[in-house]
Amino acid sequence: MKVELKNLTKKFPSRNKKERAEVIAVNDFTFEIPDGTLIGLLGPSGCGKSTTLNLISGLLKPTSGKIFFGEDDVTDLPPENRGVGLVFQNYALYPHLTVKQNITFPLENLRGKDKMTKKEMADKALEIAKLVQIDTLMDRKPSELSGGQQQRVAIARALVKMPRVLLLDEPLSNLDARLRLQTREEIKRIQRETKITTVFVTHDQDEAMSISDMIVVMKDGIMQQLGKPQEVYDDPVNLFVAKFLGTPPISVFHGTVKAGQLYIGGTAVLAVPGAPDGEVYAGVRPEGFVLDENGPLSCNLTGVEVMGRDITIVSTHPDCTNTEIRAIISAENKVDTSSSAVRFSLKPFKVHIFDKTTEERIRFAL
Repeated sequence: MKVELKNLTKKFPSRNKKERAEVIAVNDFTFEIPDGTLIGLLGPSGCGKSTTLNLISGLLKPTSGKIFFGEDDVTDLPPENRGVGLVFQNYALYPHLTVKQNITFPLENLRGKDKMTKKEMADKALEIAKLVQIDTLMDRKPSELSGGQQQRVAIARALVKMPRVLLLDEPLSNLDARLRLQTREEIKRIQRETKITTVFVTHDQDEAMSISDMIVVMKDGIMQQLGKPQEVYDDPVNLFVAKFLGTPPISVFHGTVKAGQLYIGGTAVLAVPGAPDGEVYAGVRPEGFVLDENGPLSCNLTGVEVMGRDITIVSTHPDCTNTEIRAIISAENKVDTSSSAVRFSLKPFKVHIFDKTTEERIRFAL
């Protein structure tokens, strides 16, 4: 099911009695979610991603704008009639019901031509339980399950009616790191098997990039960029997107462009043909540093972290806005840890420059 948002806006009244200005949680949001894709809504806390999800589900009514499921305008349709499945951060399972009863609960409320017999409900619940791999736990209560198992029950309950759209609101936040990794792989597998259009809300960029077909990066209720995860990472439109995506984060330097050269700390570090002269922010991805004893960028070496196949060189620079620079290089390289300095050359396609005032991307010829 294709989902389309057109000029979607949601405003909340101010709680400050002296300041009557409304709070704009979602601001003129327009984008299309293709049928059968998994899209990640990504951004920091308070950026409007959960509000967008609640608008799609019908739990909130937009101040203005339209929501379409396929060709159907569902803007004013109540949640129960939209055909959506919801999975929340807290599992919201009924503690007195078994796994089987939790999964079949949505089916018991079906009426008319959709009404199912007890056997049909049991068969459907077992089918979905096998899909999420909890079919051996059907007689247990939620208190007898691990966090990951409870989350799978919540997903099964959302899927059992085969919704037109599946909405996941930070579903992995309560899981430990290893279980989070396993569960996000399961969510991607389930989505591929069911081919249900899915919206996944998270503030964790690793989660969003690993399982999403497309990501929407949000800030202050405004969509900053929409695209495939790798494309957004490689080609950010502004400094916010560049800084938000990537682990370790991008290293951002105060720089200047003069006559097609990027200067950091008074030294020309990279040719940037076509970029206009002026002060800029220069962002370098961790994998964009090349260990080079004759490299133009000299940094103060503070440590080396051996990660197996990779080495992380930790350093500082007076013109870097980050507290530390983390450069990832191959473990085949040898670093002189007795030295107080380390020198780098830079990979041009891993360096992004941004206007100092607007923070918009400035493109240069590679």
